[in-house]
Amino acid sequence: MKKLFTMVVLLATMAVAAQAQLKFGVKGGLNLTSMKFDKDVVDPSNQAGFFIGPTIKFTLPVVGLGIDASALYDQRSAKIADETVKQQSIQVPINLRYGFGLGSTASIYIFAGPQFGFAIGDKVQEIGNNIADWRLKDSNLSANVGLGLMLLNHLQISANYNIALGTTGEVDVNKALSTTWDTAIGKAKANAWQLSVAYYF
Repeated sequence: MKKLFTMVVLLATMAVAAQAQLKFGVKGGLNLTSMKFDKDVVDPSNQAGFFIGPTIKFTLPVVGLGIDASALYDQRSAKIADETVKQQSIQVPINLRYGFGLGSTASIYIFAGPQFGFAIGDKVQEIGNNIADWRLKDSNLSANVGLGLMLLNHLQISANYNIALGTTGEVDVNKALSTTWDTAIGKAKANAWQLSVAYYF
């Protein structure tokens, strides 16, 4: 009886695996970033950026569940006073997704998951003729929550909010050169609305 049960479980597992789909694709989109500072003296504003890179999607059609992961070159920016600071990084989002809809024609899905970021490029940027420095952290952690549309099993359109779970960077002010930024020292978090399009082969 035990062997029969084991065989049934094994056959069921193989049947699910046979229906599972693994697809590779390319993903790109836009960031609308908002910097959140500890201090109110610095006045950040929303700035547009972009991201692009390879993506992979693993789905289990039987239950509607899936996982997607990407390796994206990501550029974000925001204004601090009259200066624009940039964040360049490699972002690795890993999302759990649940889809429902019209089968292979079209489906809606919701997703959420962690995103791991690794800074590249200039990690220290000068602001206002050496009055202050914008310093990026080497790595950061954020989370995604979003909604998407899948068309014909190939084209994917999605929107999500990316929430910083830790500090993205900080502003260090040279007090010897500044009379108005003395209290502007502070850490920042970069949250972003993201719109993306992906194509799976």
